[in-house]
Amino acid sequence: MTKQHKNSEKESELEINSFLLSVKYCIESGNCKISVQRERLNEKTKDIKFTNKYTLGELFPDKNPADAMKLELIKLTKKNYIETLEDIDFPQRSKLRVFGKKYNADVYIKFRAELISKQDNGGKCIFVLSFHYAQYPFDGDTFPYA
Repeated sequence: MTKQHKNSEKESELEINSFLLSVKYCIESGNCKISVQRERLNEKTKDIKFTNKYTLGELFPDKNPADAMKLELIKLTKKNYIETLEDIDFPQRSKLRVFGKKYNADVYIKFRAELISKQDNGGKCIFVLSFHYAQYPFDGDTFPYA
C-alpha cells in the first residue's frame, strides 16, 4: 500500500496535464535549470536502496543526474501522477508534485517546478527532491488517473 502524506491533495487531470505540458516546454526550450538533490538529510537513516544517489547511480550510471532527469520528466503523463504536496519546510515555494514510474522496480519521483520564479531573478527551474526506489510498493490506489 502506498503511503499518503498529511499535506496532500489531488489535482484535476486538466491541472496535471497543464503542469506537465509546462514542464515539457520548459525543458525542451532549454530555458530551464534542473537541479537534483543527490543526498537528503533523511537519507542518513534510510536503507541505501531507497536513496536518490543509489537509484540514480543504478538506473543512469553514465549520465549526469540533471541530464537524466530532463529525459525522464518529459516522459511523465497524468497516469504517473500520485499527489500534490504543500512544502511545509518552504511554504513560499511552489507545490511539490509526486509521480511514480516503473523501471526495474517502482520509483518515487517528487519535484517542484518554478516556471515563473521569484527566486533566481525570474529564472525557470525544476528541483527534483526525490528520485528513488519506492519504500512502499505501488498498488491499485496509487495512481488516480491510471
